[in-house]
Amino acid sequence: MKNRTLISIALSSALALTLSTTAMAEGKADRARQAIAEASGKIDAAASAGAGTAAADRLAHAREALGTAREDLAAGKKEDSIAAAIHASALADEAIGITQHRQSAQATQRIEAAHAQANMAQNQAADAQQQAAAANERAASAEQAAQASAAQAAEARAAAAAAAATPPPAPTPAVVSTTVTTRDSDTVRTTKPVAKHLVHRTHHVVKHTAVAHHTTKVTTTTTVAPAGAQ
Repeated sequence: MKNRTLISIALSSALALTLSTTAMAEGKADRARQAIAEASGKIDAAASAGAGTAAADRLAHAREALGTAREDLAAGKKEDSIAAAIHASALADEAIGITQHRQSAQATQRIEAAHAQANMAQNQAADAQQQAAAANERAASAEQAAQASAAQAAEARAAAAAAAATPPPAPTPAVVSTTVTTRDSDTVRTTKPVAKHLVHRTHHVVKHTAVAHHTTKVTTTTTVAPAGAQ
């Protein structure tokens, strides 16, 4: 009885060990299949994100590692399959990271370019506004000058019309004035002998006669009306 009991225990232990090993093997296979599925999904995501352009080498290595993981699983190399699948996932993550970084840099460049264009457009708009304001000022100055010229022309026409409507003044007659200046000349004494008959002697008496000479000076002044007053 005792031997039978020992044999039974040994058989039970062997069966338990076999079942445990089988369970462990099945667990590794499941882990390998899970790792392969995860790596496959990451590789597809990297390809969809554009890693084929930004990180083509990483994506190619990830696909090679995934193929190795599948081959190892099929060959019963579960641990190798798991390791290969994990490596494939890591390569896919790197490809996604490179792609996202490049896309982010490109997006930043596009944003900066858009900002630069917006600033340029604002500067151009400001310049256009300044030019328009300057043009408006020049137009206003020109309009004022034109108005001033028109006003001066109107005044000139009005003055010409008034001059044409006003009759010419009557000619001023010539004025002739005569000034007579009379001056008495100095007295000129003349002598004339007068004979008187006396008894014993004959005396000659001289009679002085003052003769006044008058000198007349005539001054004539003529004023003639200016030319064009006729």
